[in-house]
Amino acid sequence: MPQAFQEWIQAQLDELKAQGLYRKLRILGGEQRPRAVIDGREVINLSSNNYLGLTTHPQLRAAAKAAIDRYGVGAGAVRTIIGTMAIHEELERKLAAFKHTEATLVLQSGFTANQAVLGTILGEGDLVISDELNHASIIDGIRLTKAARKVYRHNDMDDLERVLEQTRGEQYRKIVIVTDGVFSMDGDIAPLPRIAELAQAYGAVTMVDDAHASGVLGPHGSGTVHHFGLERVWDISVGTLSKAIGAVGGYAACSLALRELMEHRARPFLFSTAHPPSVAATCIAAVELLQSAEGQQLIDRLWENTRFFKRGLQELGFDTGISETPITPIIIGEGAKAMQFSDRLFARGVFAQGIAYPTVPRDKGRVRTIVTAAHSRADLEEALNVFETVGREMALI
Repeated sequence: MPQAFQEWIQAQLDELKAQGLYRKLRILGGEQRPRAVIDGREVINLSSNNYLGLTTHPQLRAAAKAAIDRYGVGAGAVRTIIGTMAIHEELERKLAAFKHTEATLVLQSGFTANQAVLGTILGEGDLVISDELNHASIIDGIRLTKAARKVYRHNDMDDLERVLEQTRGEQYRKIVIVTDGVFSMDGDIAPLPRIAELAQAYGAVTMVDDAHASGVLGPHGSGTVHHFGLERVWDISVGTLSKAIGAVGGYAACSLALRELMEHRARPFLFSTAHPPSVAATCIAAVELLQSAEGQQLIDRLWENTRFFKRGLQELGFDTGISETPITPIIIGEGAKAMQFSDRLFARGVFAQGIAYPTVPRDKGRVRTIVTAAHSRADLEEALNVFETVGREMALI
C-alpha cells in the first residue's frame, strides 16, 4: 500500500477522533433480545430493528432448520440461471398476498431492492422527485441512474406541488415520486394520501420504501400504503425482510409486468446469488405469523410499549422531535455530545446508539431509540430511570 494512501486513511481516522465521532463496532454476544450481551455486558437493548422480537421466535427457528435439512445451506446460483427454488417463489407469492399486489420480487437487502427498482424504471429522459430526508439507499439508487432529479423539502406537500408544477413545461418520459414510508432517523410518517393525489394530478408514478413500516403500520403490519388505505392507487412498495420480519433481504411489491421487467433489468437481481433456502423459509414463517392472532398481539404490544416509552421521555423533558412511531430520537444537538450521552447510558446498562453527521445534520446529533414488542414494562421503566439520571448529569433536562 502506498505510504501516501496510508497517511490519508490515518488522517481521516484522526479527524473523526478529534471531532468525538470515532466509534468502534459494538459486539453482540448471543441472541438479539431486549436484554442483550453487548461488548461482554448485559444491557437493555434500545437500538435493534427487531420490532416484534421475531429473530428468536420458535416458529422461525424451526422453519429455518427444516429448510436446511430439505434444501441445503445455499442456493448455489443467481436467480436467472439455476438459483430460483420453489421456496423463493412461495415466499414471493405470500408477500404479494400480504401486500395486496399482483407480484413481489425478493432481493438481497432493502438497500439493493431500492437500487433494483430505481435502476429498472429510471433512465435518461426521466425525472425522479425525492424527499430530502430519504434513506441513503434511495439516494444512491437515484445516483446510479441517468434520470434528472429534484428534491422537495421534507414531507412538505406544498413544496412537492411546486416541484411538480415546474415539470409542466418540461419534457420527461415519466416522473417518479419516491419517499420513505417511515423516516428512519426521525420516526415520522410520510403523508402518502396527499402524495398520491398530487401524483395522479401530474401523471407521476409513486414509490415508497416501507423498511420501517413493514410489520409496524397497517393491518397486520402490511405497511404505510395499507395504513392509509391506498392499495388501489399506489404503484410500488419496497420493503425489507431484516427488521420486523426478523431475517434478511428486501422486496419490491408491484405489478406482475414490472416484476417481469425487473427479472430482465434489475442488476442486483441479475448479478447476486439467491437467498439461502433457510432465509426464505424463515421469511415465509414470519409473514404467516404476522397475519395470525399472535402476530396482531405482537404489533399491539409494540405500540403499547412505544406509547409508554415515548411519553416517559417527553415527561422527563427530552426532545423527541416529530416521531410518530417506535423510532424515537432524543435530539441532543452537537454530535460529540450525543455520542457522549450514548456512552454514559451504556456505562449504566442501556444501549442506545448515538447518531451524528453525516447521517443527520450537524446540529441534530441524537441518540436514537427503538422499543420492541419483546421489551417488558420493567425493561422500559429501568431504561427511563437511566435516561433521567444521565440526562440530569449532563444537564440535558
